Amino acid sequence: MRKFTNLLTKEIKELITLQLVISLLFTVFLFYFIGQMAKSEVKKALRMQKIAVLNLDTSPFSQELIRNLRSGNFEPVLLRVKTKEEAIQQTNSSNMNLLLVIPEGFGQGIEKLELKPVETYTFLRSLSIMANRNAAVFNAVLKLINNYLSNDYLQKQFPELDPNKIKNPIKSRNFVLVKDKMAEGSAEQITGFITSQSLFVPIILMMIIIYSSQMVISAIAMEKQNKTLETLLTVPISRTSIVTAKMMGAAVVGLISAIIYMVGFRYYMAGFMGDVSRAVKASNLSAIIQSLGLALSPNHYLLLGLSLFLAILCGLAMATILGVLAEDYRSAQSLVMPLVFLVLIPYFLSFFSDFRTMSLPAKILVYLIPFSHPFLASQNILLGNYGIVFGGILYMLIFFAVLIFIAARIFSTDKVLTMKLRFRRKKVVL
Repeated sequence: MRKFTNLLTKEIKELITLQLVISLLFTVFLFYFIGQMAKSEVKKALRMQKIAVLNLDTSPFSQELIRNLRSGNFEPVLLRVKTKEEAIQQTNSSNMNLLLVIPEGFGQGIEKLELKPVETYTFLRSLSIMANRNAAVFNAVLKLINNYLSNDYLQKQFPELDPNKIKNPIKSRNFVLVKDKMAEGSAEQITGFITSQSLFVPIILMMIIIYSSQMVISAIAMEKQNKTLETLLTVPISRTSIVTAKMMGAAVVGLISAIIYMVGFRYYMAGFMGDVSRAVKASNLSAIIQSLGLALSPNHYLLLGLSLFLAILCGLAMATILGVLAEDYRSAQSLVMPLVFLVLIPYFLSFFSDFRTMSLPAKILVYLIPFSHPFLASQNILLGNYGIVFGGILYMLIFFAVLIFIAARIFSTDKVLTMKLRFRRKKVVL
């Protein structure tokens, strides 16, 4: 056991280099910087924005429209020009991005139900995501104002009736069922919140497997290149212990790196999403999720962690076998690509597809990839489908045992020093 511990410590020390520490710290700083910049831009977008208004109508309806713009976080700036062309020119030369033109006879048209459309002009001064936000918010404000004006009109014409009952005669109550539990709420909000909370599962898995596998393959390739692997194989310790120590060392370093990456990623996402927890507490969504049993308990996290850990071990076992095929450190970089593809397939499918509705060949392909099962585990644990979760854990355990056996057999022979993957064609001598 002591020999194995010393070997494991050696592997970890060789993997944790100054370049690795610098790259990790730089990544965290970069994520933090981008997150802070995004947070600053979001705050700017949420501040009251100025909107230029050319009011060619003097009715109470146009005044009401201008007053209601403040409810949408807009500050109306009335232009003292006579024509629409002058208003466009003046707004374009200012720092305002929106112009609202209320036509003459706007209020009279509402009274006679001969509606005259208002005109909005959006000045795109950049092509960023935030540049389109003002126009989208303004359209939402117009929708609210339309609702207000139509309610006011219906109230005057039919004072004994509720305008909402006239415009929306069909009322609906939305219920969500999970197994034998039911709660009143929006399925869209619930699935959106669950997706945002379980987003870390595919990200952590993808980062750890790709990063750790690359370290394993590169380490074995460097040992073959520097002839240190031959010395290591002469140490009085079993080849299985050598293989296991290499994988465990890479798993520890990969896990530490993934945690550091996730801390930086948290700052990055916080800049774009803001404080989601406050919004959830403000609504009744948290109570709905609890009543449906969609909240992860400590036992659920333990089961999910076991699935993640076995998937990581499978990846490292595959990386160990691929590392043997590397001729030198340079060729080792290309051998990571098969693992990258195997991780990316379930990664993208988990975001854009429903595993249940796939065709049978696609399902077989997904279930054969060991990295698919942690992606499936997070959803099936919440839905109470523990048979699929335990089946995936058993499959990964068998898959890992087979790969360990193959890797140990390779390391127990001289093939570990002679196996190479060559793509060069042999020259034909005539």
